[in-house]
Amino acid sequence: MTKTLNPKIKPLKSILFSSNLKIPHYQRPYKWQMKNVKQLMEDIIQHKDKSAYRIGTIVIHKDEKGDLNIVDGQQRILTLTLIATALFEHHKDLLKQYEKSNLSISNWKIENDISKDNLVQNYNVIKANIKDFGVEEIDFFFTQCEFVYIELKTISEAFQFFDSQNSRGKDLEPHDLLKAFHLREMKNNSEQERIDSVEKWESVESKELVRFFNDYLFRVRNWSKGRSARYFTKNDVDIFKGISLDNPNNFNFIQPYRINHFFTEQYNSDITRKIDLNTIEFPFQIDQLIINGKRFFEYFHYYSKHIFSIENDFEKNIVNHLGENNERAKNILKTLKSYEGRNRTGDKYVKNIFDCCLLYYLDKFGTHDLGKAIEKFFLWSYKLRIELHSVQLASIDNAGMKNNGIFRTIREAIDTKDIRQKNINSPKVSRGTKIDEIINHFKELNNWTLND
Repeated sequence: MTKTLNPKIKPLKSILFSSNLKIPHYQRPYKWQMKNVKQLMEDIIQHKDKSAYRIGTIVIHKDEKGDLNIVDGQQRILTLTLIATALFEHHKDLLKQYEKSNLSISNWKIENDISKDNLVQNYNVIKANIKDFGVEEIDFFFTQCEFVYIELKTISEAFQFFDSQNSRGKDLEPHDLLKAFHLREMKNNSEQERIDSVEKWESVESKELVRFFNDYLFRVRNWSKGRSARYFTKNDVDIFKGISLDNPNNFNFIQPYRINHFFTEQYNSDITRKIDLNTIEFPFQIDQLIINGKRFFEYFHYYSKHIFSIENDFEKNIVNHLGENNERAKNILKTLKSYEGRNRTGDKYVKNIFDCCLLYYLDKFGTHDLGKAIEKFFLWSYKLRIELHSVQLASIDNAGMKNNGIFRTIREAIDTKDIRQKNINSPKVSRGTKIDEIINHFKELNNWTLND
């Protein structure tokens, strides 16, 4: 199949004004949301000073009649067609070289009710924002916004290519969308830097990417802000999008990130590093604003190492730091790895919220007062296991996002004493089973008031 590929770069006008461009009946409904439309319009305006803006890839099946059926790229093409339609409606005097009647949309018959509703909704959004387009933006939109255009002769070939690009026909995972977004943000990086970022990213198994984002990064970032974090979906990817340091808007809040970024770059590229062989990592914080592009990939790999340490190399990386004066914390950690009920689903949920506390604390304070922090996290998280007969995902989510919970406390803390002094009420009832060792630790820590 690869021998038949002949990718071309085509400007948007050659696609939107193609008389034989079709949306085949087997296509899914149009489901872009308002935020997707706004982001696309903002991206076009932001890139207007560039020589070109690559919007994405369109995969076409050219049938025997010569119709160009969209196999991949429908959502963007429909949205861009709506933008073009709005331009004709509101800026007709600036579009004398184009004919609205030649737009491909005139040949399309949209019958799906979901598609119709979303098209109307998004067109209203576009009309409200189209005033931001002037002569420069309009010319850029039609002539310098471009697609990678792939045309295939057989439908089986087209779908085989589409499937290979989209995880064998499945919806793209959130981390796939993030990969594509941040690679696009690396336009000013070298080709080798882009290759290195992709290779390192692809070296992590897909199921691990899913787990690291869903069970740790997404939850810590959301819970620290008092937000729900049950499942990380495609609708949540914006939490891992942030600032672009080459943005001409030199906002004050960006300055600390810009300083850290360029100092790290300068330090690591200095010729002195060839002598002392020292390098430094960017000073990430797990709840920080994401820096788009290369730093995002570094951010993920930085925290994946920490997550791996907590899960798989605990004795070496955590317990050894506790020293001789933290026997209670050491015993708690040993119990969590051995008590009878630890492998139940609910217990795994509780262990996850405990580990997220630990990850967040270590990221902010390192190993300072770690023993006392572990005791506090244990009391706070395993109180759920004692009080509830059945711990659900909703149980830890509700606890995690509470304004007076541990995650908000860590976020606002400026000293480890803010964690040590956090008051954790003793359990009100005892409904859990197979947790005798857990209860014994509560008694040892003087956080048990129930009658035996």
